[in-house]
Amino acid sequence: MQESIMGIMHMALDQARQAGDRGEIPVGAIIADAQGQIIAAAGNQVEALCDASAHAEMLVMRAACLAQGQKFLENCDLYVTLEPCPMCAGAIALHRLRRVIFAAYDPKSGGVEHGPRIFDQPTCHHRPEIIGGVEEQAAASLLTGFFQRLRS
Repeated sequence: MQESIMGIMHMALDQARQAGDRGEIPVGAIIADAQGQIIAAAGNQVEALCDASAHAEMLVMRAACLAQGQKFLENCDLYVTLEPCPMCAGAIALHRLRRVIFAAYDPKSGGVEHGPRIFDQPTCHHRPEIIGGVEEQAAASLLTGFFQRLRS
């Protein structure tokens, strides 16, 4: 695996840790351009913003569009610590991201490799390259630890 992919995923994991420390489900996301330059970073803010759509992916795509002054992210890659849900996958297609690299798979709520598989639908107008399982164990451990602490 490319060194830059791993390095950027580690940054996404840092965003996830920070989200968990704030009491959010620990999911982090980074948008980088094709050369690996970071454009935007975010962690979940569902609780802080009282907004069920404030997933890390949604926040980082909005921030990257603002930073670049454009509505599409065609030459950008999304790094996220959890397989995107159907809502985020739909937004990824609308933003025309080049590639999605995610860490942990989400059999229950995922929308890329599980569930509705948004990018495989005939009505989906854009399918990014998908790379799953990058630093999967680290992301899964963050999530498992977070939910164990909630239940105890």
